[in-house]
Amino acid sequence: MPVSVAILGPTGYSGLEIIRILLRHPEARVAYLGGRREERPHIADIWPSLRSLLDLRVESMEPEEIPPGVDVVFLALPHGVSLQYVPHLLGRGFKVVDLGADYRLKDAAAYKKWYGLEHTDPANLTRAVYGLTEFYRDQIARADLVANPGCYPTSIALAVAPLTKTGLADKATIVADSKSGISGAGRQPSEETHFPECNESVAAYKVGTHRHAPEIEQTLTEISGDPWRVCFVPHLIPMDRGILSTCYVRLKQPLPTEHLQRLFAQFYAREPFVRVRTDGTLPKTKDVWGTNFCDVAVRAVGDLAVVVSVIDNLVKGAAGQAVENMNVMFGLDEKAGLL
Repeated sequence: MPVSVAILGPTGYSGLEIIRILLRHPEARVAYLGGRREERPHIADIWPSLRSLLDLRVESMEPEEIPPGVDVVFLALPHGVSLQYVPHLLGRGFKVVDLGADYRLKDAAAYKKWYGLEHTDPANLTRAVYGLTEFYRDQIARADLVANPGCYPTSIALAVAPLTKTGLADKATIVADSKSGISGAGRQPSEETHFPECNESVAAYKVGTHRHAPEIEQTLTEISGDPWRVCFVPHLIPMDRGILSTCYVRLKQPLPTEHLQRLFAQFYAREPFVRVRTDGTLPKTKDVWGTNFCDVAVRAVGDLAVVVSVIDNLVKGAAGQAVENMNVMFGLDEKAGLL
């Protein structure tokens, strides 16, 4: 029997991307959609690209409305909203993949500091597994609640981990310069993402205050076992989707580019969605558009390792990674629906 899936929040970009992936998934099917629109619209009325592909209406978001045959619930909701649903969904026996931020930070006080909300579900906060499959695969396989990583943290952790985990990186602060397409801000209109405001312009934003900063440091610290500081500088780029992160890591001693390339290639040799460039080329966002790949290249510049990584923020940075986590949770081929 295929894995039966419910999606709460299918009217946003990540929700649509989950549907698109699951429509081609050989062992999963979309069984229920839940949202807050009182008129209960057909999903194809919201996303015309789904006409004749998915015959479902957007029903209630209440957990008791989800049919009992569902196996897993994807939450594509704003931060703070998943807290209202996760305890009830787990109580009904559903597995949950939360694409929001409510279960990523392990410290409830840090969540309050960065998101401005009390964490109302501390019991499940300790229960949640961080869904960066490359490093938490075994824990994800046993989990019933997975916190899907943020898009920026995914691009940065995959770029930097080979250096921090192997002990080659110096304890100096890592600098991560990241540039994201506008879809990363979500579908809700705002002045900053209004076309005349962001077109033909590149802008840094939330320097030192971006909510992904503590998640990046937490992830690198957990992966390597040592505390790390990251200077994270995000930028908005006038394109629909994609993230390019350029990370600057000081090494304990200078190493040639060829040595670093071999290290990265060996480090990710068994990872199906991380592609390491060893031919001297640098990746660009178009190389991973619409895919679940993270393309990575590393160069030595003196005693610095300069690492460039690219992902599609809506796929590897959100929906694709969520399906990847679902595959691991249910013992399916990790690549199912994604290649």
